[in-house]
Amino acid sequence: MDKLLLIIKREFLAKVKNKSFIIITILSPVIMVALLAFIIFIQSSSRNEFKTVSYIDSGNIFEEVFKDSEHIKYINLKELELEKAKLFTKESDYYCLVHVPDINNIEELEKKISIYAENTVGMSFLTSLESKFAKVITNKKLTKLNIDLEKIKKSDTNVNIKTIKFSGEQSSKIGGMLKMALGGGMGYLIFMFIIIYGNSVMRSVIEEKSNRIIEVIISSVKPFYLMLGKIFGNALAGLLQFAIWIVSALILISVLSSVFGVDSSIVNTTNISPDLQNKMQNSMGEVNNVIAEIWNLPLLAMLISFIFYFLGGYLVYSSIYAAIGAAVESETDTQQFMIPVMTPLIVAIYAGFSIIESPHSTISVGFSIFPLTSPIVMLMRIPFGVPTWQIILSIVLLILTFFVIVFIAAKIYRVGVLMYGKKPSYKELYKWLRL
Repeated sequence: MDKLLLIIKREFLAKVKNKSFIIITILSPVIMVALLAFIIFIQSSSRNEFKTVSYIDSGNIFEEVFKDSEHIKYINLKELELEKAKLFTKESDYYCLVHVPDINNIEELEKKISIYAENTVGMSFLTSLESKFAKVITNKKLTKLNIDLEKIKKSDTNVNIKTIKFSGEQSSKIGGMLKMALGGGMGYLIFMFIIIYGNSVMRSVIEEKSNRIIEVIISSVKPFYLMLGKIFGNALAGLLQFAIWIVSALILISVLSSVFGVDSSIVNTTNISPDLQNKMQNSMGEVNNVIAEIWNLPLLAMLISFIFYFLGGYLVYSSIYAAIGAAVESETDTQQFMIPVMTPLIVAIYAGFSIIESPHSTISVGFSIFPLTSPIVMLMRIPFGVPTWQIILSIVLLILTFFVIVFIAAKIYRVGVLMYGKKPSYKELYKWLRL
């Protein structure tokens, strides 16, 4: 036992003192938050970019479309011919020219509206403009059919179906999306950590084997303890790195929020229409429901489950990675063994995102209990509420699978760690298991 603890300590310190580990641990949250800040900045700049748009509305029927806004100014070039208007727009460095030909037939007109621009027009601007045109044209058609627009506006109905649990708790559609995002994010993190730290164990074994250091080590300790020491040492380093990332990300996101935060004092509700105020109040009510639903989530249970399934999934797969590392002499030789290892992980991540729409289906339950996929799929299901017996069964099977795989991996490791000059096949691995 003392030797095992010594090996765990050696592997842990070797990992955390590694320059690449330190650099990645420090820079990863900074890079991720900086990337998030950059995306927010780009989106904000794109939305707030001031545009000058020229237009020709030959029939003067789209005046309400070409009204100036905070970020768009419209210039009427009706007096110019189309070619001269295009040249003027280009020389004036305007954003684009919108041309509405003089056609009386509204059905034909809707197909003839054009935009001229030097560069590609932004999708959000184009979509917004199309929506405005569509609204005006629809109203024109309804008027032409002698249909009262006011009656249609009064009959317009917005149905918002409330979802309420039998216990009386009210949930929201946004809350469901948050659960999907949270479960999917946690499952994807497990997927990435298993691959990253599993490969780290495999590379460590290959490196020591190729340098013949492992021959010296196993002269004083059993291969089984050496394998377990590598697995647990890397696991502790991974948990430390993850904890640092979480704390750093929370701090950096708090700073980011303060930098890009919105001052509520700039919102002046005195100039807002009653309809818009009602919509804002409804939105605030929805936000309050979302916040309440977040607090009602089993956050502590989810955190504990994440740590357990991270360790469980990592221990199962890192044992396989360690066995593969012991069986080969270089990373290029590992390719033939990686497909069976990666297949359950890939199936889990794709199945998890597919069945997250129906977290309590038979397929979902099956994948969340099956040991090779449960670390990912179960985490995706937990935010939606999972019966306790399914979690317990999943945990028991995962632990039993770990012991079985460690036993198999130890047999391969014991023989393979001292094998040189031969690329093992699956048949060869089977022979090692029988020794």
